[in-house]
Amino acid sequence: MINPMTNINPLAGPAGVPGSLAGKTGAPEAGDSQFSKAVGAVGKYLSHVDSLQTGSDVSIKELLAGKNEDINTVVAAVAKADMSFKLLVGVRNKLIEAYQKTMNMPI
Repeated sequence: MINPMTNINPLAGPAGVPGSLAGKTGAPEAGDSQFSKAVGAVGKYLSHVDSLQTGSDVSIKELLAGKNEDINTVVAAVAKADMSFKLLVGVRNKLIEAYQKTMNMPI
């Protein structure tokens, strides 16, 4: 008689069941659409914040060089870049907090 308790894999589901974790490793694969979408969104937001920061720097340099005399647009660009950076830091802090909570979970 075969013992049903031998070689139990907690990640394996019944054969042929969609959504089964059988054959999955701990690392996300390219087919994991949720994870890849999240990474793509974070990457896009990082590049957007970077472009706002560089645009702010350019507008400040143009103001100091005398090429731009409208201080209102410079202040608006700096405020927009500052707010987006603060939002980015807040999201980073929430992600770190979620990671720490996950790592402290009892198994």
